[in-house]
Amino acid sequence: MRYGYWLPVFGGWLRNVDNEQMEASWDYSRRLAQRSEEIGFDLTLIAELSLNDIKGAGAPTLEAWSTAAALAAVTKRLELMVAVRPTFHNPALLAKQAANIDEIAGPGRLSLNVVSSWWADEAKKCGLHFDTHDDRYARTAEWLQVVDGIWKQDHFSFAGNYYRIEDSLMQPKPITKPRPVIYAGGESEAAKELISERCDAYVMHGDPPSRIREKIADMSERRERKGLPRMQFGVAAFSIVRDTEPEAKRELNRIMDVKQSAAGYDNYQQWIAGTNLDRKVSLEDYSVTNRGLASGLVGTPAQVQEQVAEFEDAGADLLLLQCSPQFEEMERFAETVICRERTVPLAELSEVH
Repeated sequence: MRYGYWLPVFGGWLRNVDNEQMEASWDYSRRLAQRSEEIGFDLTLIAELSLNDIKGAGAPTLEAWSTAAALAAVTKRLELMVAVRPTFHNPALLAKQAANIDEIAGPGRLSLNVVSSWWADEAKKCGLHFDTHDDRYARTAEWLQVVDGIWKQDHFSFAGNYYRIEDSLMQPKPITKPRPVIYAGGESEAAKELISERCDAYVMHGDPPSRIREKIADMSERRERKGLPRMQFGVAAFSIVRDTEPEAKRELNRIMDVKQSAAGYDNYQQWIAGTNLDRKVSLEDYSVTNRGLASGLVGTPAQVQEQVAEFEDAGADLLLLQCSPQFEEMERFAETVICRERTVPLAELSEVH
């Protein structure tokens, strides 16, 4: 199992807790990323929103691509999975930008998480057009064709409904071959068909291992029908690891104390309206983003280790964690779960990696 985490570019993940003791700042992100690769984490996902959908639209949030470029220069092995929304980026320019960061980071360290936008108000505030759900995926399909073509070819041309590219030239190409890994997630039929055809990895909202097994089987079957190799599979999860089960439940109850007056509540309602999910949302889903609590990584170290093993048995390759506060909880997770799985003491991890 590989272990990743969301970089806290929004200053936290909990809609019901105002101050999670982690700033949306470059200094905090840099220190967290450097420490994370020392203690055994493999990847960080750098989310992209111009506004803050967790703490309220007016709260601070870091910009994804400049943050990724800076992190590429100050980390050594951490994979940087940078979110990108086709409606916000010209594909030819993004292809160049990504290739440049790929060279800064070194082979295999830059990857893309392609996200079809959901927040209509954000697009309006940025002066951008906002497509309907299926139109967003049609745009994304063309966008991926352009990026892939420019990465792999010179004198690349493309004519579609959304983009026209004539005789594109780009050097240097990405040093990661055949290209940086492209992740994407989505639960609608349009999303799953697009991802199975054009992406390398599928990232899923939190769900129990039994449900994840079904999703992996479905996407694997789609890939086989298209004659494509196996995808990688990642799962979102919120982790709470404590010495005893009652301690873990007390923390769970604290973060699930829903406040409908919280600054992020209206943004959450827009996310529900703009996203096609495969099941109804719950108060747990509201409290923690990306349905993280549904993955069940809450309990004692032994209970969490057992759940991780269930995900691995279901076919998952990557767990994408959120936790709060991030520094303290990631240290705890590394010591009680990652190190025990890999049989490496925490004090020795920075030497091993």
